[in-house]
Amino acid sequence: MAIGNTAAYANLSRADIEAFGAELDLIRSDVEESLGARDASYIRRVIIAQRTLDVAARLLIVGSRSKAAWLVGTASLAYAKSVENMELGHNIGHGQWDWMNDPEIHSTTWEWDMAGASSQWRYSHNYRHHVFSNVLGVDDDLGFGVLRVTRDQPWKPEHLFQPLRNLLLAVIFEWGIARHGYHSDMERADTEEAKRAVSATMLAKMGRQVLKDYVLWPMLSLRRWRRTLAANTVANLLRNLWAYVVIFCGHFPDGVQQFTPESIKNETRAEWYLRQMLGAANFKAGPLLAISSGNLCYQIEHHLFPDLPSNRYAQISVRVRELCEKYNIAYTTGSLPRQYLQTVRTNFRLALPDGGWAAVRR
Repeated sequence: MAIGNTAAYANLSRADIEAFGAELDLIRSDVEESLGARDASYIRRVIIAQRTLDVAARLLIVGSRSKAAWLVGTASLAYAKSVENMELGHNIGHGQWDWMNDPEIHSTTWEWDMAGASSQWRYSHNYRHHVFSNVLGVDDDLGFGVLRVTRDQPWKPEHLFQPLRNLLLAVIFEWGIARHGYHSDMERADTEEAKRAVSATMLAKMGRQVLKDYVLWPMLSLRRWRRTLAANTVANLLRNLWAYVVIFCGHFPDGVQQFTPESIKNETRAEWYLRQMLGAANFKAGPLLAISSGNLCYQIEHHLFPDLPSNRYAQISVRVRELCEKYNIAYTTGSLPRQYLQTVRTNFRLALPDGGWAAVRR
């Protein structure tokens, strides 16, 4: 059930929570003071590597006649798109690299290789989700408006189709994110002119994405346009599935909590930190899996410090875990398969009313 009082749930005194928050503030200040050339070099190397892999994959897809080469090229393109989506687009969009003052690598100028407009996503994600994480009726990312993710959400007969909705969401994940950002922007548009501008932004970005992936790239491939069209379609599908798995593993495994709107009334910064801790989950990953997931294997650290560079999350996690042990706060983590299978189990369970099949028959 959703938490109405985070302090009582965590069994912490007001003084403990404020001390916990002060130690997290210290972690933030330590990282901010140490940012420098090595961090800037990291993100620039990732950009170069991602773009190089993208070009190499496309050349392999078009330049080779063998099926095996097409498969390798398509898999490489899917990986390049995944890195661009998460380690670059998502993290740059959070402002993690704004401190560099590089206009090419800035949250206000970077446009990712996705159907949704970055500007619309930044509001729905950076503000609605990260500020109000897991607050029922406020955080629109809770189930993305199509899934029941807690028993606090009233069951409806349409939820019986939730497993199919979940599968569809995974397949068209980038379009779901685009829709999500669009609706968040529409909610704050206060005039008809503003609403038209929101619609125009969404349609323009979707149009450019479709034109690039399914018209221009195939045209450039001349007689091999079918190979490129198929590769782009499969690569986008694989990228969507991977992004979906990573996001769900960070937000819906066992141990991740939801909160009532009352829980955030007069919320202090330290209480906000505590809510982030309780409302996110990690999965275990080495360096390769970390960069493949945009370092969102450290979802807890990301929710605590969404605008700190992702390459620092691994070292931050060591100090965060020590704090969790000190204050006896749950640090939810597990293997990637375990975390994902938990989300699938929850999805099937919540497709049914609280009384299970017996309630359906009634």
